[in-house]
Amino acid sequence: MPLGNLTSQFFANVYLNELDQFVKHILKVKHYIRYVDDFVILHHNKEELEFYKEKINEFLKNQLLLRVHPQKCTITPLEQNVNFLGFRIFPHHRLLRKSNLRKIKRKLNRFKFLYSKNTIHYDTIYECFQGWMAYASNGNTYNLRRKISKEIEDYFPNEIATAELNRLEKHN
Repeated sequence: MPLGNLTSQFFANVYLNELDQFVKHILKVKHYIRYVDDFVILHHNKEELEFYKEKINEFLKNQLLLRVHPQKCTITPLEQNVNFLGFRIFPHHRLLRKSNLRKIKRKLNRFKFLYSKNTIHYDTIYECFQGWMAYASNGNTYNLRRKISKEIEDYFPNEIATAELNRLEKHN
């Protein structure tokens, strides 16, 4: 089953529900966020976080036969950024990780190449970037999204996606 597949995400959520129950009801953690296999716990006391980390590691090992990646499980002051779901999260704003920016730029260049060879339809490109724009909108990325939108419009000036045509027809 490919990583990122909706089925694998579903099964990860079902399987890790046990972790959620443990963290929320046994450890009684108030500020716990999990998305698929990524999670964050927020707390002002470092010793408490160390305790949670130890107990979660034990639970995962003994109950779910899993382990936390040692380099990815860190205790970080909130004044620094926290990497979570492709964002660098600061106390008052969220930025995309630089690796995500490089990845979307490579994808745009790849789409330009494939489009120039007539091996990809504009609808595919449109759908991909609509999804990415929705994802990126969860951060402070207004100027970045405008820049990428302009680049897409400049490279594909006479294109309009079927989804957009259908949306426009419904409003007329």
